[in-house]
Amino acid sequence: MKKHIDKLHKIAHHRSRRIIGLMSGTSLDGLDVAVCQVEGGGTDTKLTLEKFTTVPYDDDFREEIRKIFAKREIDFQQLCLLNPYIGTRHGQMILDCLASWNIPTEDIDLIASHGQTVFHAPKKQHKLAGFPNATLQIGDGDHIAVKTNIITLSDFRQKHIAAGGEGAPLAVYGDYFLFSKKGENRILLNMGGIANFTFLPANQDADAVFTTDTGPGNTLLDAYTRRFFHKPYDKDGEIAASGKVNAVLLEELKSLSFFKLPYPKTTGPEVFNFSYVESAIQKSKLTSLTRQDIIATLTALSADTISDAIRNVMDAGEAFTIYASGGGAHNAVLMARISENLGATVKLIDELGISGDAKEAVLFAVLANEAIAGTDSFFGEKDGVPGVSMGKISFPG
Repeated sequence: MKKHIDKLHKIAHHRSRRIIGLMSGTSLDGLDVAVCQVEGGGTDTKLTLEKFTTVPYDDDFREEIRKIFAKREIDFQQLCLLNPYIGTRHGQMILDCLASWNIPTEDIDLIASHGQTVFHAPKKQHKLAGFPNATLQIGDGDHIAVKTNIITLSDFRQKHIAAGGEGAPLAVYGDYFLFSKKGENRILLNMGGIANFTFLPANQDADAVFTTDTGPGNTLLDAYTRRFFHKPYDKDGEIAASGKVNAVLLEELKSLSFFKLPYPKTTGPEVFNFSYVESAIQKSKLTSLTRQDIIATLTALSADTISDAIRNVMDAGEAFTIYASGGGAHNAVLMARISENLGATVKLIDELGISGDAKEAVLFAVLANEAIAGTDSFFGEKDGVPGVSMGKISFPG
């Protein structure tokens, strides 16, 4: 064990670290793998993205995860088996990527693994007296570390909860360290399965940094596109563009109690799922909606609830620039409606030097760097952003 501690100590004192960031979101499309060169820590963090790819999940792998994904009742053995299985599979995906990039494993200092979220249960959602916020990501870090022979940090969200947060969103930490700019109010909008944003104030005051989930990003769009059109997602918003938004259904969808909760808040596919949409369709007494109209309405729901959240937390008349990332940034209809709602151009995070598709994986590399070589970070006395380092350390065998 001492040799691993000694190695970690040396890594912490290097001028820079080569870290692989991993992200697999609720869309279950695959594993994002980002090789990052990271220097410094805190607000002095400097990061260069060297390599990035998304390793797609095969259908069988995806279906095994869906057996337990976002369900309150599951086969517990399936959960138990998937925890090491996903970790080992992710480890092999990393090795395959490094081989294709001609990067020896010895040249990588750390792996930062988000894991695969299978259930998210903040107190505002489960409402069970005496029980805390909770979330669960599987794909055990020990299995990744042993498979790759690389020190691995994982399970980042548990410390966030232990310190009083809801386990999400975590992007705020990396967003603040990498993308704050004096003189410009920035909103960093990420549209994965669930949409969230970080507000970065122009004065760079950490006390004023704010983050929250807003509701669905792509999770409903992807689910209904798979069901109706047998495609993984609505590419470029083409299906939404061919349909019409149904105002009655849209208002019924917006009546969900989650949207009335105070900010900040978090959520997941446990709330935004088929049952939620089908119930809204029945309550609206709609029997003749086309499949295209449903996709168009769900796209409007994501756009409108994102826009409403931004308006609600920003001071009236305050200027800001929006930078978007995640799969939703590729959906032209979604992006256009947000822009129209807010009367502002929505730019891509790529303009700030990081690929929008790689951003979440990159941010976990930043969190790992912060845990190993960072400084104390304080975000004020407010909900949702405890000033803690995150990540559990797994050493190779």
